[in-house]
Amino acid sequence: MIVTAYDGTEYSGFAAQKDPKIRTIEGELNRALSELTKENILVAGASRTDAGVHALCNYAVFDTASPIPAEKFAPAVNTRLPDDIRVRKSMQVEPDFHPRMLQTEKTYEYRIYRAGIPDPLRARYFAWTYFPLDVSAMRRAAAYLVGEHDFASFCNPAGTAATTVRTITSLEIEEKDCRVPDLMRTGGPSRDLRDEAEEIVLRVSGTGFLYNMVRIIAGTLIRVGRGMTDPDSLPEILEKRDRTAAGDTAPACGLCLVNYRILGGKKS
Repeated sequence: MIVTAYDGTEYSGFAAQKDPKIRTIEGELNRALSELTKENILVAGASRTDAGVHALCNYAVFDTASPIPAEKFAPAVNTRLPDDIRVRKSMQVEPDFHPRMLQTEKTYEYRIYRAGIPDPLRARYFAWTYFPLDVSAMRRAAAYLVGEHDFASFCNPAGTAATTVRTITSLEIEEKDCRVPDLMRTGGPSRDLRDEAEEIVLRVSGTGFLYNMVRIIAGTLIRVGRGMTDPDSLPEILEKRDRTAAGDTAPACGLCLVNYRILGGKKS
């Protein structure tokens, strides 16, 4: 098994596509591992992140007859991968081990940068907005989403899941002031180039997620923060089970898989 981290900006998601010209994380891993082992390696990822989405700890498993020690795969394959994909760790697991077959908890972060002008250093990893956001209202709305619910309103209709019932175990919202002082004025910093610039991070954990679910949650909470959706309307939005009842699908650049925790035995 390998633990992968990647910047998803230049890729059409994790899952390999039929057209080999379409760049994917899985496609790059298959290519690099096949070159290393001289075998036809096909990895199976734990989380098939969407186009443009990032990850710090996505798992993948594959079979090989290579004599390379399991812990040596990480440094060996990294020399064959592009700079925006890295294998952080490699280890041997049982032949029938697969994270998607086990009870797990994933944690995603959706990162928002709110300021009068965009920041080029955050552009790949934050969704930018210049609208004021009421974080207290966003937190009140987020509380309604914790627990087991039918999240049909928060699922892209193109999804193929057998059920839209999912469990969110926690949904926290953090904010960080990141104003840039104007050092050009005599006497040192005394005003801000960007009034009330801040980072807002939505951190959501759950035992499973639907297609675009976290990005739709983020888009809905952004509407709440802007005052366009009443925070206490979230139970009604859930009850409608209608995609049009929720907010927009927030941009992919703000989303990152930050933790993947194995809880125990196989899924029932």
